[in-house]
Amino acid sequence: MVESVKSIDVNELVQRLASGTQSLQLIDVREPEEVAIAALEGFENLPLSQSQEWIPKILERFDPDVETYVLCHHGIRSAYTCQWLESQGFKQVFNIAGGIDSYSVAIDRSVPRY
Repeated sequence: MVESVKSIDVNELVQRLASGTQSLQLIDVREPEEVAIAALEGFENLPLSQSQEWIPKILERFDPDVETYVLCHHGIRSAYTCQWLESQGFKQVFNIAGGIDSYSVAIDRSVPRY
């Protein structure tokens, strides 16, 4: 299992996004075909299967000092990504527990489930 990473539920995510008090970094590690089915606005797609392409540029694309939220389907791949980001010096990384599936169930039923 993944060592403890900070997690938030989808309700907390919605509150955080709505607050708009500071910039947030939003990363979706699902595959492009998954994002084509269901996506949340503002999330940058960095497919885990293509990590060898984006890993070398992660510190150019994202600021390790800015709050970073990571999404996947159910929260497992994003938890691993959070753990890796922390190993790269990211200080405020949050796994979105339950992933986009939980978002569809609890927040917006118009987001397709798969």
